[in-house]
Amino acid sequence: MLWQIIFLAAGILSLIYYGAICIALKKWDSTFSRFWLVCGSIGIAGSVLIRLYGMPWIVELLIGITVCLLLLAEMKIITGMCGKPLEKGATGTGRRWIIVLGAQVRGRKITDSLKRRLDCALAYLTEHPDVHVIVSGGQGKGEEVTEAYAMAQYLENAGIDRGRIVQEDVSVNTLENLKFSRKLIEDADTPVGIVSNNFHVYRSVLLARRSGYQRVCGIAAPCKSVLLYHYLVREAFALAREM
Repeated sequence: MLWQIIFLAAGILSLIYYGAICIALKKWDSTFSRFWLVCGSIGIAGSVLIRLYGMPWIVELLIGITVCLLLLAEMKIITGMCGKPLEKGATGTGRRWIIVLGAQVRGRKITDSLKRRLDCALAYLTEHPDVHVIVSGGQGKGEEVTEAYAMAQYLENAGIDRGRIVQEDVSVNTLENLKFSRKLIEDADTPVGIVSNNFHVYRSVLLARRSGYQRVCGIAAPCKSVLLYHYLVREAFALAREM
């Protein structure tokens, strides 16, 4: 009876959350959002099957293992959301960099997630005038310009000197963002901050270290609060793929 209630409640909540995601993103087929639709369907169907046939012990075991692994991944992701300050250069005055990871641009328009990253970078650059920035992202489907160009224009329009901005405009994913940006930084020991949305910081720093960055930290930008749980679950699957 308890499992039946759990499955039914989880199914209904997943369907409600799927609706909230669709409203927040203004589309029904965004990346990974249909996961919640599938979970909702499985939850409701599962509650019916449990009522008819009971709960097999092997299913209980698999659910327990899955939950434990998910919680472990989420703990790592959440710790990455707590950013650390960018280190000083080797001499205390050496050049430091932040890298803003690209996200979707609609035509020429900056999307919400990317705007939040750029606003976070803007605040950091304003507070630390010695820091330079690499804006990283190529041109994808539905984008009239490269993500790097759109980001550079946003920062320039906000008052950041063009001489502090370097564009990396050929990458198409996070790993390429970091690898190609690394080639634009002369010294491997240079302190580098990775700017991304909070849920994405842990994996970004992990990939940066694998790409040869010696002194790297995460700088977390916020995301829409209603989407945070969605992104945390999605990121757990992405993190599992990197392990």
